[in-house]
Amino acid sequence: MKILIAGGAGYVGSALIPVLLEHGYEVDVVDLLWFGNNLPPEVKVIQKDLFECTREDMEGYEQVVFLAGLSNDPMAEFDPSTNFISNAALPSYLAFIAKQAGVRRYIYASSCSVYGYTVNELYDEESPVTCGYPYGISKLQGERGVLQLQGDDFSTIALRKGTICGYSPRMRMDLIVNTMYKFAMTQRQVTVNNPSIWRPLLDMRDACTGYLRAIQADYALSGVFNLMSENYTVGQVGDMVKSEVERLSGEKVAIHLKHIEDFRNYKVTCEKAKTYLGFQASHTVEDIVADVYEHRDAYPDLEDDSLYNIRVFENMAATGGSFGARVRA
Repeated sequence: MKILIAGGAGYVGSALIPVLLEHGYEVDVVDLLWFGNNLPPEVKVIQKDLFECTREDMEGYEQVVFLAGLSNDPMAEFDPSTNFISNAALPSYLAFIAKQAGVRRYIYASSCSVYGYTVNELYDEESPVTCGYPYGISKLQGERGVLQLQGDDFSTIALRKGTICGYSPRMRMDLIVNTMYKFAMTQRQVTVNNPSIWRPLLDMRDACTGYLRAIQADYALSGVFNLMSENYTVGQVGDMVKSEVERLSGEKVAIHLKHIEDFRNYKVTCEKAKTYLGFQASHTVEDIVADVYEHRDAYPDLEDDSLYNIRVFENMAATGGSFGARVRA
């Protein structure tokens, strides 16, 4: 099977594509390579703005996986207008031309951020979505634009993922577990801004499994699916990162608790993905920390700007750059 990964040179794509190659898929990537190219050398990479792609560019691919767009709340708040273009308009446009080109399935990288505040209830895909922040709103708009195109010959799947953490060849340290790990290693302290709020977390390896199961699913299947490894309070995450870094490094780590109000508080169930995609998560927060620690020599400077999306784009803006809808996670 030939698959096109839109925005495939980012954090998720750099980990997912080697998995797809191991399973015998032929993979091409369209990406502007703003974070470099950490993909296997045999992958064809087309350096191109995704809005410049045409129906002809989609022809010959059986599936398209959309990993592009702004990646989290800080990025969306940094440039809200670009956030809505790249997370809502762009995936809808690519799905439209993919359907015209005869692509059989289109997979959209959505987010559990769409749920907003769940009042300590466990939410499934039929639960209300209440997020009032630019990132969550735009991801929901992207979902709806893509799913609107679903038909008998065009399967559309939106994967609402928990916060992905863990190692990738295109590494990021601006994600909850990765960030706590960084401070535990460099300052011997983990800061917990609000220990009571909930987050669904997703180990990078489980995320890759989720995409693989969506690719392999029967073409009669479409819809929205939650993906997460487990739900945790932020306080739990801090304690687990502390304990695992202490175990691995042999150094004591302190916990610094704050109580900063946060209206983004959600936990989800992924029973639908288990039932219909065959998805089964197998990693914990401790596994995430151990994986990042194992690859520590690959990124010796944990404060390097390239490991933080928001710093990359702030630097681009400071030098007169414009990223428009060209960003990917």
